Amino acid sequence: MPELAAAPVPSRTHLVLIPSYNSGRLVVETVQTARAVWNPVWVVFDGSDDGSDVLLEQALGQAAQRTQDDTGVRIIKLPANQGKGSAILTGLKAARANGFTHALTMDADGQHPPDFIARFMSLSREHPDAMILGRPVFDANAPSLRVKGRRISNWWTNLETLWSGVDDSLFGFRVYPVAALARIMSSQPWMRRFDFDVEAAVRLCWSGVRPISVDAPVRYLSLDEGGVSHFRYGRDNVLLTWMHCRLLLGFLIRLPLLLIRKFRSWPAQ
Repeated sequence: MPELAAAPVPSRTHLVLIPSYNSGRLVVETVQTARAVWNPVWVVFDGSDDGSDVLLEQALGQAAQRTQDDTGVRIIKLPANQGKGSAILTGLKAARANGFTHALTMDADGQHPPDFIARFMSLSREHPDAMILGRPVFDANAPSLRVKGRRISNWWTNLETLWSGVDDSLFGFRVYPVAALARIMSSQPWMRRFDFDVEAAVRLCWSGVRPISVDAPVRYLSLDEGGVSHFRYGRDNVLLTWMHCRLLLGFLIRLPLLLIRKFRSWPAQ
């Protein structure tokens, strides 16, 4: 089991939020690399039943005994699997209650680059009213179907936001304003599962939160490396189709206001 290094000086405004569902040993590695560069790191286990939560608790216990101080990690457990969006909303509510203003979300499966956490957090501090969105840079191991398929969702997302700057709608490595996102999610029943990433970007754009897109590498781990994926092409593509139908309707309702906002932003652009 990899050891956890001493946590950096804790931030009072920005935290790393990791939703996890049956990520196996990868969640320990992800937390280890994330907290090597940032503190605090929160993990929300979304009804995991593979023992990954126990693995992380054991690693944290060993670190606490060795360093005699706070490991910089908080674990939240949901009793049953509710979906990525639900796990993130649980974390957002807890973060807001503890005074945090921004949360960087990243997956627990090792796809997202921990080395970029500090860079994204710095941009968020420079632009606190914006959301910092990762723009994935794929390597040769990225599944062609996943890379090409996301172009459809990206096109619809750009239409629904009038090309406001959401360069990738599905990449979950992002920094969100906590209060704005929690308020949007709490006001309606959607965004609870795989539809979270796309809908969060669109609805935050609608509310006036400016997107800033930044390149970030993404890697797909093989089964031998412990790679896991809970994406189901049939089920989740149906979910995305239904989501874009809802968003398109919402876009048409908001179109006059969005056009006015777009027109007013032209001189600044």
